[in-house]
Amino acid sequence: MLSKLLQSRGLLLTIFAACIGGTFQYGLNLTIINAPTTFIQKFINETWAERYGTQLESWVITLLWSFTVSTYSFGGLVGALIAGPMAITYGRRNSLLLSNAFVLIGALLMGLSRSAKSFELIIIGRLFSGINSGVGMNVNPMYLGESAPKKIRGLVALSFAPFTAAGLVVGQTIGLREILGSEELWPLLLSSCAVPALIQLITLPWCPESPRYLLIDRENNDLCMKALRRLRGDVDLTAEMDELLEEQAALEGQRAKGLWDLFRDRSVRWQLIITFVLGSAVQLCGNDATYYYAVYVFRAAGIPHEKIQYATIGTGCCEFITSLTSNLFIDRIGRRILLMGGYSSMVICGILFTISLSLQDKISWMPYLSLACIFASILSFGIGPAGVTAIIPTEIFDQTARPAAYMINGSLFWINLFIVGMTFPFIVDGLGSFCYLPFLSLSFLSALFIGFFLPETKGKAFLEIFQEFHKRNFKGHPEQTETKE
Repeated sequence: MLSKLLQSRGLLLTIFAACIGGTFQYGLNLTIINAPTTFIQKFINETWAERYGTQLESWVITLLWSFTVSTYSFGGLVGALIAGPMAITYGRRNSLLLSNAFVLIGALLMGLSRSAKSFELIIIGRLFSGINSGVGMNVNPMYLGESAPKKIRGLVALSFAPFTAAGLVVGQTIGLREILGSEELWPLLLSSCAVPALIQLITLPWCPESPRYLLIDRENNDLCMKALRRLRGDVDLTAEMDELLEEQAALEGQRAKGLWDLFRDRSVRWQLIITFVLGSAVQLCGNDATYYYAVYVFRAAGIPHEKIQYATIGTGCCEFITSLTSNLFIDRIGRRILLMGGYSSMVICGILFTISLSLQDKISWMPYLSLACIFASILSFGIGPAGVTAIIPTEIFDQTARPAAYMINGSLFWINLFIVGMTFPFIVDGLGSFCYLPFLSLSFLSALFIGFFLPETKGKAFLEIFQEFHKRNFKGHPEQTETKE
């Protein structure tokens, strides 16, 4: 399967160009804010003192810093909500190109913040960067999933996941004090998100629009065929074009659905349930909480404070390695196994993590077990939930419902990211060593739900998947099932 991908230069360029300014941006922006935390808090206090002649209390600085960080999630939510209408109006490729305007504005504002002596510019810049990430996290997997051949759709669509993890690692690396994480260079670090945006603006215009968008949404057979040729190379496209025309015929006369259309439409009931569960589980499973707790465990394991920044890079590398592994196996072992396996492994890691935290002060080697659990949990998350979750809406919704479905999926992602970020410190204070119990419980329930209710979509045509769901949604209504078939 990998050989088929390597034979198509057009598809490889499309993957790189879409992901470098799409999900790579999310990973980068998520981590570049961590390294300069102390410097930005100091800048906030100094700016306030220079303006008003008074020092801020520590809790006010913490509140302003929390607001600065969480503004990114709010921007992501806004981006997720506008991603659907953008994808319908401008197309998948052009939506990614247009969203770079947000991150370039954000990079400019954050880069000028210290010169302008305005910490507010960082907050506004983070908001704009979040909007870009919200669009990219939705449109990127949708674009790749619609542009991929059926036999390697999982490999192509999931290729955004290694780019996300690569963004995490790059953000952690350039945030080192020896590179851009110093007090003098932190504005440059925050504005570094302009680089992948510029790369995408140079490369993505050379890539075609989604063939499905061109045929089904724009009803242009000629442009669809040209896009397929650029993506597939010199191969026989008759069978694939016939499949696309069959899908177009099945959707003839239907317009793109809005959010409320989905909630009123019985034919997507089970798809919506699956989207709500998986879209929430990817954050509520506690992976980001594991990242949050990593610094504490690294310190307890005896790692010197100045070395912890290097250890945290290892967590990003873990997710990068497993996302690559997931890419290679998704079209062989399927989506359900990767998701179930990932969440089930996280449950086991969570149980061991809870035990190790409980005994950390009593047994000398327990901190090292905690350390191993953190890496194992991140590996488990990377093998399935981290990437597979985002490609499921592409496969279970039809062309008319897909943009709105991604609006829901993306909104759940950003809302739950905000909830976990805001509540986790209180969960730690309230539950102590048992802080991971809520997360492992939700991971367990997610694994059960996937096992019972998520159908396997590996190697199936979109129309075949839609017909399966139609039977499930209209079970007990045989006349509806018969008319569809």
